[in-house]
Amino acid sequence: MDALEALHTRRSCRRFTAKEVPHDLLEKVVDAGRLAATARNEQPCEFVVVLEKEARRDIAALTDHGAFIADATVCIAVLAKDTKYYIEDGSAATQNILVAAHALGLGGCWVAGDKKPYAPKVVERVGAPAGMHLVALVALGWPLGGLPNPPKRPLHEVLHWETF
Repeated sequence: MDALEALHTRRSCRRFTAKEVPHDLLEKVVDAGRLAATARNEQPCEFVVVLEKEARRDIAALTDHGAFIADATVCIAVLAKDTKYYIEDGSAATQNILVAAHALGLGGCWVAGDKKPYAPKVVERVGAPAGMHLVALVALGWPLGGLPNPPKRPLHEVLHWETF
């Protein structure tokens, strides 16, 4: 799948089969996150791939809208060092992870991290050092059933030339 097709067809997936995701695919997905643009090339992101079911259940229980993490076969915690643009850098990495996962046939869904009251607890649960920010949690796995296809605003409604 080429990049533009992946961007056009990626959708959030919250239902997963129990089939395990091979480590080589997870490495490709995380590598896509690692390659995301970062401000001043600071590269502040770190990634914790959580495969253990009990750990995913614990993380899911901490969130306010991520119960489906417990049923995913993988959860990736996208963390960032405390830099000036950590949220932008971590968000770019998260989007790369989602698009790469989709291109490889996986389903994924972004669960908010930064500024959520549960973020420090997730950081602690995944064993990250103090001072790290949880930018996002990404539930991943093989999709179970079809994915929703909510309408997107048409380009002509959001594209402005020269001025708004």
